[in-house]
Amino acid sequence: MKHTLELEGYVAFVTGAAGTMGIASTIGLLEKGAKVVMADIHRENLEKALSTIAKQTNMEHSFSFVEENGEIMGDPSDDILAVVFDASDRKASFKAVEIAAKYFGSIDILVNNAGILSKHKAVETTEEEWHKVFSVNLDSAFFLSQAVLPLMRKKRWGRIINTCSFAAKSGGITAGTAYSVSKAAMVGLTFSLAAETTKDGITVNGIAPAYVKTPMVTEKLSKEEQLAVMDKIPVGRYCEPEEFAHVVTFLASPLAGFITGEIVDQNGGLQFD
Repeated sequence: MKHTLELEGYVAFVTGAAGTMGIASTIGLLEKGAKVVMADIHRENLEKALSTIAKQTNMEHSFSFVEENGEIMGDPSDDILAVVFDASDRKASFKAVEIAAKYFGSIDILVNNAGILSKHKAVETTEEEWHKVFSVNLDSAFFLSQAVLPLMRKKRWGRIINTCSFAAKSGGITAGTAYSVSKAAMVGLTFSLAAETTKDGITVNGIAPAYVKTPMVTEKLSKEEQLAVMDKIPVGRYCEPEEFAHVVTFLASPLAGFITGEIVDQNGGLQFD
C-alpha cells in the first residue's frame, strides 16, 4: 500500500464537473497528480470550466474533448479528458466510462457530484420534478458506479465518493422534499456499495456539505433565505468549494484506504454526531 496523499498514476472521473464544486474537485485532483475525466451534460459549461481551471491554477494542463461520434482529438498524455453526456442515462454513462477507460487505461476514482436542486416541499412537488431530481441526483451515481466497479475490481483498488448533503439529515432547511430524499438515498447507496466492495480493495464514502458557496446557494436562494441560513451556521459562513475539494482528494488518496461507508459531515457545526 502506498502511504501517501498523492494521486500520481491514478485516473479520476468527476461528474457535474462544470459546476463550482466539480471545478474545485478537478483542480484538487490535478494538483495531487491525478488525470481527470471531467463529465457534464453541457459542452459550453465544460469549455468555460476548462478556461476557469486554466486561470485558477499555475500548472499547465492539456485536455481533450470526446466528440459526439466518440472520437477524441488529443493524446492520453493530456491531464484532462472532457466528456459531454447525460449521466442519468445508463447507456450513455456506460459508454462514457468505456471511452474514458480506454483512453486513460483505467478509472480509479469516481466522484459522483452531478446534482440539481429542488426547493419545492411535498405538496408543491410535481411527479415530473420528483423523477427528474432522482434521475440526476441518484440514478447517475448508481449507473456510473455500476460501470466503474468491474474496472476497480480488476485492479483490486478503487475509490467512489458521493456528494450527499446535510439535507439528508435535516429534511431540508431550504431544500425541497425531492432533493432531501434523493440525498438521503445517496447515503443509502453509499452504505450499500461500501458493504458490497469491502473485500475488493474499494472504498465508498460520501461527503455531506451544507451550503457550499455555489450558484445553487447564491442564486437559487433569496437574500432573506441566505441571511436566515447564515444565521443558523455556527461558524458564520458558507463552506468554500476548496474545502469540499480537500475532503474529496483525501478520501481519494491511498492513505484513506481504511475508511469506507462513512459520510463526512461538512456543515459548519449545524449538527454534531
